[in-house]
Amino acid sequence: MSEAPLHPLAEGPPGGFARWVQSLDGVRLRAAVWPQGDRGTVLLFPGRTEYVEKYGRAAADLAARGYASVAIDWRGQGLSDRALADPLTGHVGDFAEYQLDIQAMLGLVASAGLPQPLYLMSHSMGGCIALRALHRGLEVRAAAFCAPMWGLRLKPATRIVAQQLAAMSRLFQQSHRYAPGTSRFSYMTDAGFEGNVLTTDPEMFGWMKAQVAAVPELGLAGPSLGWLHAALVECRTLAARRSPALPAFCAVGSAERVVDPAAIHSRMADWPGGTLSVVQGAEHEILMETPAIRRGFIDSATALFGANR
Repeated sequence: MSEAPLHPLAEGPPGGFARWVQSLDGVRLRAAVWPQGDRGTVLLFPGRTEYVEKYGRAAADLAARGYASVAIDWRGQGLSDRALADPLTGHVGDFAEYQLDIQAMLGLVASAGLPQPLYLMSHSMGGCIALRALHRGLEVRAAAFCAPMWGLRLKPATRIVAQQLAAMSRLFQQSHRYAPGTSRFSYMTDAGFEGNVLTTDPEMFGWMKAQVAAVPELGLAGPSLGWLHAALVECRTLAARRSPALPAFCAVGSAERVVDPAAIHSRMADWPGGTLSVVQGAEHEILMETPAIRRGFIDSATALFGANR
């Protein structure tokens, strides 16, 4: 494991560092560690398009409550290896590949000697990856989910078309092409605050935009047809499985417009020992919302962690 860049714009707690790690299938990945804390380590699973610097402030909030943390750039985003000639395309062939990224991440947790026990905090696509990991036996004491992608927010007619196009793209070797309605348009680069689907907090929105402006290689645009097919298959497969017997807390904004809130409500209603909070007025990114909303989520998550030591 060699040293990797961790940009100061992360604004993480003192002592943070990044390392290059390698998955079992040979993909170079970047992971960041914030080792400050003795109450355990939180595994941070980002969403699609995200990167470790975006979780620096969350890591600082966790450190203030006594928890170390580690975050990863999933394959195909951040500074990790990207699979396609067009680096702005968010692509993966199968969501099972992300489980290999988790194994590499856990290797870093071990080599860095981070404190036990382990806990899990995930957002959006990271929540989908996390649920699969829990079914595969990921050893954490409790899990916190922020607007998890347990279903894509698509109209019924759009869903049928998307499923057919995505499946056909594999048959005709077109999985690398952008999914319908997406392009090389990078949301954080080009979107304005007014009407955005991520946060109601202008300072946090500006902070996220400033990160991508300062380090453009962190940016990512639309997903590929291959990613769309893999995501639809994974969400459908996971929906057929029962929730794991693990203490869990989940929050979703009342204004959620990115993932499917119905899938979240259904999942949490079936989760033994799980609780769901609908955050009034919040958009998709609870961890990038107003200070009060962010603090509420972190407080609830760490209260759960503290109760499961």
